[in-house]
Amino acid sequence: MSTEHVLDQRPRSHARLLAPANKVPEVTVYFWIIKVLTTGMGETASDFLAHLFGPIPAVGLGGAGLVAALVLQFAVRRYVAWIYWTAIVMVSVFGTMAADVLHVGIGVPYALSTPAFLLVLAAVFALWYASERTLSIHSIRTRRRETFYWAAVLATFALGTAAGDLTASVGLGYLGSVVLFALAICVPALAHRAGTLGAVTAFWTAYVITRPLGASIADWMAVSKARGGLEWGLGPVTLSWTVAILGFVAYLAVSGRDKERPA
Repeated sequence: MSTEHVLDQRPRSHARLLAPANKVPEVTVYFWIIKVLTTGMGETASDFLAHLFGPIPAVGLGGAGLVAALVLQFAVRRYVAWIYWTAIVMVSVFGTMAADVLHVGIGVPYALSTPAFLLVLAAVFALWYASERTLSIHSIRTRRRETFYWAAVLATFALGTAAGDLTASVGLGYLGSVVLFALAICVPALAHRAGTLGAVTAFWTAYVITRPLGASIADWMAVSKARGGLEWGLGPVTLSWTVAILGFVAYLAVSGRDKERPA
């Protein structure tokens, strides 16, 4: 009889206490606030670094930061707020760069890169489900599931970046895109509340939409008035959103409000 079978025969609460810790935070209102903040911060930080150092050095710097953050995330055995959200920030920065390189550097139109990233995300989900039979973020307890999880996260950020830039470039502008994605993110929430959309599907749908929502808000705040923005500048917007992220993450690190609770 396997150890897993023995654990399954014990009381559920005891088995959960013995199981490996989940590597991602519980989904609370703080999760969604920080998620939107990281998407916006990643958008403006990517553009700021590209203007400061040039596109190629910026991509190299972003890639190195992402690798370092993910190595640290995989090294720990449980969810640690500052480590996890540092990885998310670096995914946001590099995901933005990946979408921008395809468009600016190679000339791939957003109308093509958006469905391409959608196919990549679908492929990640298909492989993940075929291997693990679940896409739930409450089960990220093994190295393989964590690998699938971060592959999906990276794909969602690249997809969201391309989708947000696509809507902004076809006439909606940044503020129009904010309104569009703010309405769009209500759809999975309301559908789940009505019982017509499962929790896992609703989560990942909302997760994808947070990317263009946050990025559109940050771009609207940063770009010039001639482009329909508030003209606050890339640097100030990046700094202010970073401070907000640090504040929320520090609160969660102290309070533990987003940590998995024993059954």
